[in-house]
Formats: sequence, structure tokens, C-alpha cells
Amino acid sequence: MKRNFKKLIGKIHLWLGLTSGLVVFILGITGCIWAFEEEIRPWIYSDKLFVHPPTEQNQHRALSKNLDAAQQVLLPGYRIQRMTIHKDPERTQLFRHYTRDTTNRGVWYWNEAEYSQSVYINPYSSEVVAAENPEFAFFNVVLWMHWSLLLKNEIGQPIVGMATIIFVIMLITGLVLWWPRNKASRKQRVWFRWKPTTKWKRKNYDLHNILGFYSMFLVIFIALTGLMWAFTWFNDGVKWIADGGKTIENTSMKIKSTVTASSAVVPLDIVYNTLRTDHAEAEVYYIGLPQDSTGTIGAYVEYEDRTKTVYQQYDQYSGKLLHTGGRWEEKTNGEKLSALNYDIHVGAIGGLVGKTIAFFLSLFAASLPVTGFMIWYGRKFKKRKRKSIGRKKTTTLNPSRIS
Repeated sequence: MKRNFKKLIGKIHLWLGLTSGLVVFILGITGCIWAFEEEIRPWIYSDKLFVHPPTEQNQHRALSKNLDAAQQVLLPGYRIQRMTIHKDPERTQLFRHYTRDTTNRGVWYWNEAEYSQSVYINPYSSEVVAAENPEFAFFNVVLWMHWSLLLKNEIGQPIVGMATIIFVIMLITGLVLWWPRNKASRKQRVWFRWKPTTKWKRKNYDLHNILGFYSMFLVIFIALTGLMWAFTWFNDGVKWIADGGKTIENTSMKIKSTVTASSAVVPLDIVYNTLRTDHAEAEVYYIGLPQDSTGTIGAYVEYEDRTKTVYQQYDQYSGKLLHTGGRWEEKTNGEKLSALNYDIHVGAIGGLVGKTIAFFLSLFAASLPVTGFMIWYGRKFKKRKRKSIGRKKTTTLNPSRIS
């Protein structure tokens, strides 16, 4: 009975692995790269991310002036929608525009955009440092490969989500197959006992089983955090559990600007100066511009300590603060978990140590389909070899061929 059960589990493990292996490998490798994205990006793109502040004056030009300079780069009919301002005085200011393509052409992620542009501005001189279509920037390609396999969101996300679910099932079935029958086999399965004479097949088998066993629970945990983005029902379910089995209704009001004559000072500059005063310790200000006459200037204020991060809305005509939301103490448990999900997924919640752990877990996850395939291929090749040898013997001993 036990043997038949393990045989069934083995079949499930095999076919699920062959089905999702390539996707899991891609997710693992891109996860490795993305784990240190924050550290690598400034090093690779230092020419467009950094400037040398002038020694005689260390004052930024008005944000509205830098916005005007960035706007000149865009094609006619398109306007800057959002900007990213870092506290670091040596960082450039980033201005962005993105218009989604509505013609439903193509299946790749770059078919999503009708027009996309990023403009990097020297904050001290309003000089354009760089301008690009960000869709083909290295880390954007890595992100989209991890997010949707470079496919459009509605196509790639379900594939990634289903492959992740299959991978979790594989890890569980792998534990069942790994589970030792007795103490003697347990010693062999909990650590590498290689000798100089140990063959590669045995080493590959141990890499698959032992690394899979030790990384399994943490890899499942990372996979589940990824599922929170892949499926709305999973995200809602996790938040429901975190909130004690209650569905918390969204009671936030739509904040609008009051249409009035603009003040003498440009409202955007008022907003930026307010942010720098009220949130002087913040790491980054993400500012979104209004898209209609009653829209607000939105500001997502990011601190190194995520529990201090807030979202604010300002009147687009006066620069007056209208609303502050997203305070940590106002969030439900589900919202807190959702807010920390990215940092948990990439290991950033544990600092550099956490990212290093996430890197190796992603690497182990990527290795499992490879070592698993090699085990399967080795066994299949061995069976074919045996059959081939058997046929040769039968042919040699066939009396009808002796004359």
C-alpha cells in the first residue's frame, strides 16, 4: 500500500515538474537578480541616476521648472504624469509618462504601451541627463520576466500563478518522496556524504533532495507571497485570515480639488516644499500629477522604516494638504501584511542578510527543475539502454537467424 502511494506521488511529482519546470527556473533566476536590484541599479546606471551638486549652491531649482524641462522631451499630446524625487542630493529627478495601448495588439508586455517615456533631470540646472523608453531597460525586462514571462499581464500572470501553485505542490510531494524509511537512509538524506569516488549522478540526486529539503519551507513561504500578486482571490483570502475572518470594507472617500484660480506660487512647488519640510527624513517622494480638473496632486512618501510611509493628497490649485492616508496605525492587519509583502518577498525586510537569504532560496528554487530533469532523463536513458541491450541479446541468440 505504502509503495503504491509513493509511486503515485512520484508520478504526480514528475509530471508537475515537467509541466512547470521551465517557468520555475525563469522565476528563480530572475528572483536572484531582482533580490539585489536596489544595490545593483545605481552602480550600473550611475551616469543617469547621479549628478554632481554645484559647490557654490546646493539648492534645487523649482520642481515646476524641472517638470517643464522634462515635458519638452515628450511627444506632442503627451504630458508628464508622475515623478520620483530622492532625498539624496546627488540623485537626478525622474519624470515619467505612460499611456496604455487600447488596441489589444500583440501578446508581449511591450505591446501594453502606446507611449512610454522616462526623463532624468539634473535638479540643479534643469538639464536633461537622459531620456528613454524604459520598457527595454535591463531591470524592467527582469521584472516583467519574473512578473509575467514578458507576456501581457492578463496572459502571463495566470501562467506564473498556476506554475507557482504547481511548484508548491511539487515541494510537498517532494517531501513525501524524500521522507526516509529508516534511520540508516535518514543519514544519507539529511546531508552530503560524498567520497572522491562518488559519481555525478549521486551528487545530482543529493543536490536535488537535500537542497530541496532544507529550503522547502522558506521557498514555499516566498512562493505564497508571490501568489498574493498573481491572484486577487488569494490576496483577499490572506487578508481575510489576517483580519480574523472579517471582510473589511474600503471606506475611503474620493478626494477632489476645488476649482479655483491658481496662487501666485506654482502649487506643485508648494506641495514639494511642504513635503520636504513635513517629511524631511523620508527617502523618496513619489508625486503623481492630476489627470483632470478636479484631480489632486498625490504624494507617496516612502521612509526606510515602512511603518512611517504615508500617502497624501493636495489641492492642485492651491497646494493645500487635503488628506493623509495609509498611516500604519490606521491599517488593518491584512493591509499591514499587504504593505510589507514586497519587502518579505525579496527579503528586504531583513536588510542585506534577508536579501542574501532570498537570493540563495531563489537560486535553490531555480536549481530544482534542472537537477530534477537530470534525474528523470538519467533514469529514462538507463531504461532505453537496458532495452537496447536486451534486443541485441535476443537478436544474437535467435535460432532462426542461425543457418
